[in-house]
Amino acid sequence: MGQDLRSPRGPRCIALVGPFQSGKTTLLEAILARTGAVPRAGTVDAGTSHGDSSPEARQHKMGLSLTAATTQFMGETYTFLDCPGSVEFAHDMRAALPAVDAAVVVCEADERKLPQLQLILRELEDLGIPRFLFLNKIDRASKRIGEVLESLQPASRIPLVLRQIPIWNGELIAGYVDLALERAFVYREHKPSEVITLEGGDLDREKEARFSMLEKLADHDDGLMEQLLEDIPPPRDAVFDDLARELREGLICPVLLGSALRENGVMRLLKALRHEAPDISETASRLGVASAKEAVGYVLKTTHLQHGGKLSLARVFAGTLADGDTVHASSGEAGRVSGIHTASGGPDSKRSSAVAGDVVALGKLDAVKTGDTFGNGKAAPPALVEIVATPPVLAMALAAADRKDDVKLGQSLQRLKEEDPSLTVIHDTQSHDIVLWGQGEMHLRVALERLHDRYGVTVKSHPPAIGYRETIRKAVTQRGRHKKQSGGHGQFGDVVLDVKPLPRGEGFVFAETVVGGAVPRNYIGAVEEGAADGLRAGPLGFPVVDVHVTLTDGSYHSVDSSDQAFRTAARIGITEALPQCQPVLLEPIHTVEIVCPTDATAKVNAILSGRRGQILGFDTREGWTGWDVVRATMPEAEIGDLIVELRSATAGSGSFTRSFDHMAEVTGRTADQIIAAHRQVAA
Repeated sequence: MGQDLRSPRGPRCIALVGPFQSGKTTLLEAILARTGAVPRAGTVDAGTSHGDSSPEARQHKMGLSLTAATTQFMGETYTFLDCPGSVEFAHDMRAALPAVDAAVVVCEADERKLPQLQLILRELEDLGIPRFLFLNKIDRASKRIGEVLESLQPASRIPLVLRQIPIWNGELIAGYVDLALERAFVYREHKPSEVITLEGGDLDREKEARFSMLEKLADHDDGLMEQLLEDIPPPRDAVFDDLARELREGLICPVLLGSALRENGVMRLLKALRHEAPDISETASRLGVASAKEAVGYVLKTTHLQHGGKLSLARVFAGTLADGDTVHASSGEAGRVSGIHTASGGPDSKRSSAVAGDVVALGKLDAVKTGDTFGNGKAAPPALVEIVATPPVLAMALAAADRKDDVKLGQSLQRLKEEDPSLTVIHDTQSHDIVLWGQGEMHLRVALERLHDRYGVTVKSHPPAIGYRETIRKAVTQRGRHKKQSGGHGQFGDVVLDVKPLPRGEGFVFAETVVGGAVPRNYIGAVEEGAADGLRAGPLGFPVVDVHVTLTDGSYHSVDSSDQAFRTAARIGITEALPQCQPVLLEPIHTVEIVCPTDATAKVNAILSGRRGQILGFDTREGWTGWDVVRATMPEAEIGDLIVELRSATAGSGSFTRSFDHMAEVTGRTADQIIAAHRQVAA
C-alpha cells in the first residue's frame, strides 16, 4: 500500500494568486475569519484587512507586496501567502512560489482578465506547483458555469475539472453541489453553508456534472475508466484519492466556487486543501531537498522594518532551525539568526525554533537575500532555485530634494532593492543621474512613496536623459592655438588637426603624422586628451562620435609649452572645427520585442507606428495559445512610457524587452525640437 494521500504531515504553505482585483486579499480575510484567527474579516475598502496592510497598499487599495498569515484548521497549521495580482508587482509572487505546497488561483468569470490568468497559470505550470482554481464572486456571475469553464480553459494547459456546480434560485446562485462529496449546500452569509436534499432537475444536473468530472479523472485511471464503462459507481474514497493524486501530479486543476466577500465556499476550499494538497515532504522532494538532520530553508521575501531591522521571510524544508543558529547561504554568505517569529497577518509571535514546513520571519540575516537557499550545517547547501527578475520597462531619474540627503538616498534605494529585486538602480555616467528602473508606472510611484514615508527621503524626479549623440558629415583641417602670458612661465600650445567622419559605430580614433618634431612626442598624448575633451559636447550640445582626428603639424615653445597647454590647444581646435564639419544629430534606435494577446496585436501595431516605430514582423508566441510576438525598431525617446500605453491596450498583460541596435540620423523639425529642448534644460 502507498502513502495515504489524505493524511498530510507538517505545516503547509499555500499561495493565493490571481489577476489584479480578483479578490485574493478578501479570500485571505475570509479564511482567517472562518478559522478563528481573527474575530471578523477585514476589508480592503475600509483599510482593515490583514493583508495589504502597508500604508501604500491601504492608500491605493491594492496588493503591492507579499503578505503572509498563519492560521490553524482542523488541528493543522497553514500559512497563506497573499501575492500581488498586478504584473508590476509580480516579482514577489515569483520569488515565493518555489516554497509553496500548492496554490489557489483566485479568478472571476471575466474574459477580459483571461490573459492575466494565463500568465499566472503558466508560472505555476512551469514550476510544477499543484493548483486549485477558486472561481470567486460567483454570486455576480451572469453566465452558466459550463460557459464560464469553457471560456477559462484556454488559459490552462491542463484540464480545468469542475468540482462543484451552482444551485440556482431564479437568476441568483443560492448554493452549490459538491460533485466529489455528492452533497448539496445552501449558502448562508458569513456562516457555514447548510446541507440540503437535491431533487428533480438539480439532481439530474448533479449526476451529469459528476459523470463529466469522473470522465476527466478516468483519463489517468484505467480502473475508474472500466467502472464508468460498466456503469459501476466508484467508491467515494477512491474518487477523493484520484482527485488528490491527479492534482499533485499536475494532471488536473480542480475548480471550486465561492464568494470571498460573503465567505461562501471557503470551508469547502479549506477541506479540499487539507485532503488533497501536498505536504512538506512532497514539496521538499519536488525541489530536490534530501532528508537531513541539518535545517535547509529558502528566503522568499525580505523586509526592512522602520525600527526593527531586516526580516527574512523563509520556509524550512528539512531539519530544525533554532534561534541563534549560524546559517550558510548558497550565495556564500553567512549570518546568525537573531529571532524567529511566526508569519502572521497580526502581531508576530516569537518562538525558539522552526521545523520542516514552517514559514517564519528570521531576524537580522543581513547577508542573506531573497531567493537564497540556506542551512545550519557546516557547508552551504546548493541553491534550490534561481529567481531572475523580469527586465525593467520604465525608468525615472532621481535626485534628493535636499542635497544633504544624497547619502541617505543611496542607502534607502539599496534597501528598496533588497526588498524588491525587480527594481534596478543605475548611475548614468554621462548625465550623472541616479536612474531607477521598474516594472511600470505604479511600481515606480510606490517606490517613491516608500522612500518618503519609510525612509524620510524626498526626491525630485524627471525622465531619464536620452542617449543622443552628434556626428559630422564633412572633413576639415583646423589649427588650435593656445597662448597665454601672465608673469613667469606662460602657456603655449599649437596644433593642426585633420578632422573627418568615421563610419557609424567606430567611435573616436586619434592618429598623428607629425614630422620634424613640430610637436614633441611627449605632448602627443595630451593632444589626444584635448581632442577627446572637445568631443564631449558638440555644436548641437551632445557628445560627438564617429570622428577621426589626425595631428598633422604644430609648434611649441621650449619654456612655455606643457601638457596642459597642448591639451587646451587641441580642445580649442576641435571646438572650432566641429561647426564647419556639418554636424548632424544622432538618436539611439532599439530593437523592441512585444508579447501581447492576439486580440490586441492590431492595437500594438498602431501604438508602434504612432511612436516612429518600424515594424519588422510578428508571429505567434511559441507555446502560448492566443498570444503574439511583435518585433520592431524604435527610437529610444519613444520607448520611455511605452509600457503605460501597452498595458492599457492589453488589459494589463502586455510587456516588452528591448536592446540597443544602432544610432540613426535625425533631421528636420524633429531634430530642431530635440536640440531646442536640450538647450532649454541646459540653460
